[in-house]
Amino acid sequence: MGRYTPVGEVAAKMVQPCLMLMLLGVFWEIELKDLKKGFRDIKFAGTSLFLNFVWIPFLGYILAKLLLPGQLDLRIGFIMLLVTPCTDWYLIFTAMAKGNVPLSASILPLNLIIQLVLLPVYLWLLGGLFGGVEPIKIITAAITVLIIPLAGARILVYLSRSQPKLKSVLKWSTARLRFWYLCLAVTFMFASEGRHITERPDVLIRLLAPVLLFFCLNFILVRIVGDLLKFSYQDSVSLSLTTLARNSPVALTVAASAFPDRPLVALALIIGPLIELPVLGCLAKILLWLGKKRKIEGF
Repeated sequence: MGRYTPVGEVAAKMVQPCLMLMLLGVFWEIELKDLKKGFRDIKFAGTSLFLNFVWIPFLGYILAKLLLPGQLDLRIGFIMLLVTPCTDWYLIFTAMAKGNVPLSASILPLNLIIQLVLLPVYLWLLGGLFGGVEPIKIITAAITVLIIPLAGARILVYLSRSQPKLKSVLKWSTARLRFWYLCLAVTFMFASEGRHITERPDVLIRLLAPVLLFFCLNFILVRIVGDLLKFSYQDSVSLSLTTLARNSPVALTVAASAFPDRPLVALALIIGPLIELPVLGCLAKILLWLGKKRKIEGF
């Protein structure tokens, strides 16, 4: 669609609205009082932050060095992808796998702030290059994507308190519609970069092995860590998805500013989610299967 139809020309503008509508449904189901509890969960927050900002950068460096030899630009793009934890769509996968969404949402502000501070450091330490960063653009985008859906969700909650029928309709529709909004966002993401992807198919092939290996290794490790720390099923799902989902929109914004003359860096960040999103969908199903197998309450 992106390569051969006019859809590609407008697709990039549709990704963000779809993600915002998806998050509207997620945030509608969250009680704000539950968000405060997440900040008090030191064990979860500490474990998530260690995995995201210590373990994963180290793993990313090793994978890039071993599996992307002689590809400096792809290495930088791959590392940038891995060191920026997701700040939006991981919530939908957490909800799909029946994880602890308020707990996952509570870690989001810390992930956003820390990745903005550390990304230039990672580029210097791991990529061998240091580029300028424009944090205002990233923070503005994050506020747009997150605060507007959260405000809209709270308005709907307020209106539905005195309208039982409206509340029933919202409860039925949000879970179903958010899945389709995610599908649309993925479709538009593919279409918006259709020309670049078809012109450089080798980038997808080169990145496939390190990205898939990252997900496999990290998924197994996080499951082991969750069991050792005796997390509940819901909290273990939240830990899995907060440490698996990566946030290429943030990294892509930085790449455009830091490496304007190295398009392969940005292309690696575009290709990453095309591998990541289907994988996260599969992992959400696997987590659900594991929950049913263990006869977790709520299944």
